[in-house]
Amino acid sequence: MGREFIDIFEDWAPLYDDSVTGKDAQYEKVFEHYDQILSEVVENSQDKVLEFGVGTGNLTKQLLNAGKTVIGIEPSTAMREIAKKKLPGITILDGDFINFPTLTMPIDSIVSTYAFHHLTDEEKEQAIKQFHEVLQPEGMVVFGDTMFETKEAKQNQIDLARKQGFKALAEDLEREYYPIIKTVRNAFEKYNFHVSFKQMNDFVWIISAKKLA
Repeated sequence: MGREFIDIFEDWAPLYDDSVTGKDAQYEKVFEHYDQILSEVVENSQDKVLEFGVGTGNLTKQLLNAGKTVIGIEPSTAMREIAKKKLPGITILDGDFINFPTLTMPIDSIVSTYAFHHLTDEEKEQAIKQFHEVLQPEGMVVFGDTMFETKEAKQNQIDLARKQGFKALAEDLEREYYPIIKTVRNAFEKYNFHVSFKQMNDFVWIISAKKLA
């Protein structure tokens, strides 16, 4: 369910915002155009939002500033604490993409950034099935995350990271479940979503998936 990576995020939480602002050279290209990525997710989401992988609350803050109602889900205690300090009063619940508390409002958008890759391909498909069940008619899933057009493209980034001496990035790309776009497309279409992809940097793409009838 992605929870095998919680210890990594417990340790990363105090430094996460430094990473997204480019202070960590290994992840500079991963977080390139970070503000635009968040804005793209906000602009493509509707009013009643369920956010998975809140992290330190950066996307959450932009959603709230845009006037949206947000329920956040975050499995890392350290991340939740930082987000709640940034955003007093916001609802951030313990949970993940597959296991989360019963929702108290109808949901017309499900959003996330830099988190969906924590699920295996099988778990991603299970989550997408639940998204279809949770969303209102014509609701949206809008994710920003690292993914690749082909297995070769993924391997090329791993090889480049090693060549640059970016050991942590290379190990990250090998350890976690960064998907191939075709696999994600097929999973959304299987559960009756119309899905499109937009590239934001060398790593990150925006997924926009609309629930059909």
